[in-house]
Amino acid sequence: MPANRLQELDLPQGIRTRFVENHNGLSMHVLEAGYETPGRPALLLLHGFPELAYSWRKTMLPLAAAGYHVIAPDQRGYGRTTGWDGDYDGDLASFRTHNMARDALGLIMAMGYREVAAVIGHDVGSFVASYCTLARPDVFRRMALLSVPFEGPPALPFATLGEAPAGSPAAPDIHDQLAALPRPRKDSLRHFASREANDDMLHCEQGLNNFFRAYYHFKSADWKQNRPHPLASFTASELAKIPTYYMMNMDEGMAVTVAPQMPSPQEIAACRWLPEAELAYYSQEFGRTTFKGAVQWFRCQMGSIGRTELELFSGQTIDVPSCFISGSSDWATYRKPGAVEKMRTVCTRMDHFHLVDGAGHWIQQEQPDRVNELLLAFLESSGMCSA
Repeated sequence: MPANRLQELDLPQGIRTRFVENHNGLSMHVLEAGYETPGRPALLLLHGFPELAYSWRKTMLPLAAAGYHVIAPDQRGYGRTTGWDGDYDGDLASFRTHNMARDALGLIMAMGYREVAAVIGHDVGSFVASYCTLARPDVFRRMALLSVPFEGPPALPFATLGEAPAGSPAAPDIHDQLAALPRPRKDSLRHFASREANDDMLHCEQGLNNFFRAYYHFKSADWKQNRPHPLASFTASELAKIPTYYMMNMDEGMAVTVAPQMPSPQEIAACRWLPEAELAYYSQEFGRTTFKGAVQWFRCQMGSIGRTELELFSGQTIDVPSCFISGSSDWATYRKPGAVEKMRTVCTRMDHFHLVDGAGHWIQQEQPDRVNELLLAFLESSGMCSA
């Protein structure tokens, strides 16, 4: 498909697509439902990696039926949103977390909202949603995080005067520890931030569609070996217990990592939550736009760029009503030892915490009915049921 040609997007009736200038350099591709009635409270849905606004297709209509204007954009670097720089040697700073949160703020204000009833984020979107709320709780009045817990902003050293003698040895680097294991490993975040990550996935031997099929299957509840549990410590030996889609073999890329987990034709036919026609939209869109935008965000997370902005919030809590929903087969919940416990401290009003059976990482696609039920219960309990 030519790079400038957009395929027709097959959406459920009641969801429309349009483009919105977000006053931060982007023309954002947006899916929305519940737009027919003016004055509804808004919900902002932020997707993860490697996903798109399309990932919310099973969530939007039930939320709209409850009385909300539901807004789901392709985030910076993804899908049909334009105006971003994916050059590995280009404008990396635009992908720092603060600017992604600024994208969200600019979008909802461009659409005529001074606040949203809730921001709901999945995976990468969970991280962006957290900083939206941390920075502007007056705008993002509630927060729901799916799959990835938020452990708070980076901490600044506190009360350290005279505590450590000069020349004290630095703590061992976890990436060095992983590399030194008898079976050397590396964090997938570091791989996704590498220069070769885009080509590794985009031009993989099995083809992009099969890459997506294996990647989604590997991280879903359909892969029966996904049996996550809390880890004892943040050490290489404990992290090595996590499947290779997170803690990769040192000498392998992600395409090689997921290839052995390609489901059988029978398993593919039985996958009701992601049939071939829907999977094809992901492979066709990423085939058109590449993974370069996603790589830029991962580079910001693995490097120092933007960290000082996040440190400004060191010690600050999120005090709006919040909710966490993850799959009982999702290792993302426990990927970072201690993150769940830290989240419960940082999010002072997190009264809703749910692990959904029959769901892995793609929870709003694998178990949409249960996720929709939990989201609506959260909104209702926190005083925001609109119906």
